[in-house]
Amino acid sequence: IEPVSFEGSVATLSVRSDFVKGIVETRYKDLLREAFKELLGFDIDVELTIPAPVEQAPAEGPGGGNYEFTFENFIVGSTNKFAHAAAQAVAANPSGAYNPLFIWGGSGLGKTHLLGAIQFEIHKNFPDYNIVYVDGEKFTNEIISAIHDNTTAEFHNKYRAADVLLVDDIQFIGGKESTQEEFFHTFNNLYENHHQIVLTADRPPNEMLRLEDRLKTRFEWGLIADIQPPDFETRMAIIKNKSVSLGFELPDDVCTFIAENVTSNVRLLEGTVKKIRAYHDLDNMELTVPNVSRAIKDMYNKEKAENLPTPSLIIGEVSRFYNIEEAVIRGTLKNKNTAEARQVAMYLVRKLTNLSLPDIGKEFGRDHSTVIHSLKKVEQQLAAGTGSLPDNIRDITANINSKL
Repeated sequence: IEPVSFEGSVATLSVRSDFVKGIVETRYKDLLREAFKELLGFDIDVELTIPAPVEQAPAEGPGGGNYEFTFENFIVGSTNKFAHAAAQAVAANPSGAYNPLFIWGGSGLGKTHLLGAIQFEIHKNFPDYNIVYVDGEKFTNEIISAIHDNTTAEFHNKYRAADVLLVDDIQFIGGKESTQEEFFHTFNNLYENHHQIVLTADRPPNEMLRLEDRLKTRFEWGLIADIQPPDFETRMAIIKNKSVSLGFELPDDVCTFIAENVTSNVRLLEGTVKKIRAYHDLDNMELTVPNVSRAIKDMYNKEKAENLPTPSLIIGEVSRFYNIEEAVIRGTLKNKNTAEARQVAMYLVRKLTNLSLPDIGKEFGRDHSTVIHSLKKVEQQLAAGTGSLPDNIRDITANINSKL
């Protein structure tokens, strides 16, 4: 804690982060007031401030983007440098470099960060540009609301007036006819008027099985860049950069230990460093490998791999895919589409979780014999290799994995 100013009866003190500010506010503010009073002989109000750079809630930019994400705080490595360079090129010359730019990769690898950095840079260099930032799920919900409320004209005006359209997780429009139809026309309108489009997804266009071919083709018109899990050197850089941004420094052996054991994605690495800082600040934990090992054991890569989706997540994604309410999937309504969705949900719960047959039955209000029947039906169709069911299950599984 450092002094900043003393005016009238207010002492302003500086702390390094929101995290420390919260601790001081709840634990030490009264003690500070008492100390000032004892020293000065009269009551003092204490105000806390945080200097820049700060670790605080991300600021929302125009269109809903995240201004915590910039090119400056994106750690570049061998597995993401191509996507990073493409994003910088688009930000420097919207619609003049790569249009559309399609960035894909697994969850937590930095796709959203690059999307936010593009938005931040364009807004800084071209302040008059109308930037629209949305994710695939929100776009879907907006078109549903527009159709329901008879406000499609307003919807069109919002998206087709964009100088730059940034869409995160575009894979979620797959299988939704009205949404894909609307996005097709929006894409064409923007592209023909030389307005920039940037899309992110968890897989390349040709693996989006429920996406219409005409959209796949358009997504491939520009540049496709992928992001892979960070290599060891990049993980080390991420860990050190994050610890410095949080106001403390990790010893090299601790950084090495984290980089060797937490390998799946950037988000998990940063979460691990945040957890270590919390233990360090709250419990005065010495930053040694044994202490850190105990503190973050639940975040090791080997244990991360064991994290399984919940039945609710699985049923929710099946519901989204088949456009059937979760309550209906769990219920007793019987028709062809509902029956397939229910059987697929049971199959995926069995495949992706450790639940027993009776426990799966409880999730759907059925006994285990019904679950066995459903599993056999799905397995028979998969073995036959005909129809759309294998592709459906593959797509749903990818959606589930993207949420973990």
